[in-house]
Amino acid sequence: MHPISEEELEQTRNALAPTLDATAAILPLLARPAPARFDPGLNQRWLAATRRLHQAWSNRHLDGDGDLRPALFSLYATGMETADADCLRFGEALASAADRLEIDGEQPKLIAALTAAIEGLDEEKGLEHETFGERCRHFAQRLEKQFQQREQERSPLIDRLFSEESLERVDAMRDALAALPPDAYALKTEAEELAAHAEQLELWGVMHQARRLYKLTGNKPASLEYAWYRERIEGEISHLVRLISLIDTGDR
Repeated sequence: MHPISEEELEQTRNALAPTLDATAAILPLLARPAPARFDPGLNQRWLAATRRLHQAWSNRHLDGDGDLRPALFSLYATGMETADADCLRFGEALASAADRLEIDGEQPKLIAALTAAIEGLDEEKGLEHETFGERCRHFAQRLEKQFQQREQERSPLIDRLFSEESLERVDAMRDALAALPPDAYALKTEAEELAAHAEQLELWGVMHQARRLYKLTGNKPASLEYAWYRERIEGEISHLVRLISLIDTGDR
């Protein structure tokens, strides 16, 4: 093998020098972390909101779901501050999922999609994660797909008829509550029948609320003599009305 002379080595070094110098100049830039896309304080609020949501979701069967909806909307409100299209879309999907949970109850496919989304948020970089936008799009699309499938499965006409009949039953409940003395039997009967119809249509949120009214009335009928207990029943009826109003009847 022909030995490389010192002169040839020097020529090679001289030829590579510009390339080596350019590489040396670029390396510090590559090592430097990318500038933050969002205000650090905003990212900290986002991380706090995701932790709260993750805890509320994980503990909903133990501690109840009282903090779940507030946690969802806290994350949504923080996401709005980002003015990021992907984050806003994801927040809208989460807010819609909260509504569907209340009106339809825990549908397995929606629960799976929500679990994946909430678990996917549980990482330390928050808004600054390299694939944050891609994750938001993916989870939003998955949740939106569940909403679309649910809408295709349901008949707007049946839902409209159910809504109208349910509101008539609510009026009957309020008349029974306002009677002197309050008609506990009528209240209980209307709530029981409403719960049965909601169960047939798989409107789990309405069903559970109607059953709650049935139990509150049936277990303590004598308590209806007290104004504070009647106010409590009226509050539960108002919540039932709100759930019924969330049913998509095709009118909007």
